[in-house]
Amino acid sequence: MMDLLVATRSGHKLREIRSILAGVSGLRVLDLNDADIPEAPEEEGIEAFDTFEANAAAKAHHFARISGLVTVSDDSGLVVDALGGRPGVHSKRFAESSNPSSLVGEDRDRANTEHLLSLLGDLPLGERTARYVCVAVLVEPSSDQDWREASFRGEAEGLILGRPRGWGGFGYDPVFYDSALGKTFAEIREREKSARSHRGKAFRALGEYLVAGGLTRSNEEEG
Repeated sequence: MMDLLVATRSGHKLREIRSILAGVSGLRVLDLNDADIPEAPEEEGIEAFDTFEANAAAKAHHFARISGLVTVSDDSGLVVDALGGRPGVHSKRFAESSNPSSLVGEDRDRANTEHLLSLLGDLPLGERTARYVCVAVLVEPSSDQDWREASFRGEAEGLILGRPRGWGGFGYDPVFYDSALGKTFAEIREREKSARSHRGKAFRALGEYLVAGGLTRSNEEEG
């Protein structure tokens, strides 16, 4: 049995990741509470970089140092072509760029979505192309500081609707329209979303890596 720490405080994200990795034999997925890591103020400043890769790596290394466990963290966001790639790495706090606030959870999601829609205005649907991006970075700590690291990227293409549809998902899901399904990510079931989503693609690749013996520790235990 190998323990994998998922470094996130998001309950929505944790449930998705646990569901995606459920089929990986011999893997026990732990959260930050399982690892007895209380929330600390410095966590707010970890993801201060301009790329998903750098943010995910910084967070994975931070919690791997604290826990000593094999750790994965992901950074994800929405990339909208008409907005020059925004909100990108700033997706979580996009509304705060014009209206600083301390909103959290569903209130923050709603504010971010409203800000996004206001910027897109009456732009025709065909010009509202976007993609969700997820980069997951896996870190294996070691005593000599020569830590093993692997990165996995997933993307999901879609369009941004002019108004929200559906009651599931989180973040920008109610306006992220999957043309192949004819539904938003908020209108589909969790299993269907995992099959199509950016996070599903990234973490399935991570799961395949683990099954193939991609970690030094698991290889040593098997050999």
